[in-house]
Amino acid sequence: MPSFDVASSPNMVEINNAVTNTIRNIGLRFDFKGTSAAAQIEGHEITLTGDAPFQINQLEDVLLHKMAKRNVDARFLKKGKVAPAAGGTFKLVFEVKNGMTAEEGKRVQKVIKDSKLKLQAAIQGDQVRVSGAKKDDLVAAMRLLREQITDLPIAFENLRD
Repeated sequence: MPSFDVASSPNMVEINNAVTNTIRNIGLRFDFKGTSAAAQIEGHEITLTGDAPFQINQLEDVLLHKMAKRNVDARFLKKGKVAPAAGGTFKLVFEVKNGMTAEEGKRVQKVIKDSKLKLQAAIQGDQVRVSGAKKDDLVAAMRLLREQITDLPIAFENLRD
């Protein structure tokens, strides 16, 4: 029976490369010279530090630009608030979301069920397996999910005949 998996997992290698390029860009830009502007990644957290909130916004723009160049969806980042840090600096922490929550999986399942296509959707851990008798129904489900679920970065994996 044809099937595919709906997953939401970031490419951490590309995210690491985007942060590394952001760090390199901080060293090259004139407006960051002599400031405490910095970026770092630890596990699934990206931390931006700077002398003022406007500088944090500039760092955020650089990071998002570098991620877009590497085809990393910005919806994987859960943005925190700009907060004061030690030494009169400010910091912003992004959490990198990994996988789908149970609620998001149920929402994907509901979209499939409400579509009236002859498909089954089953939650398996942090992804949803969609299966059906016809491959055309699977393609229609992919198109429907792309149209209706816009706030969650989804990918279709393991397409099987």
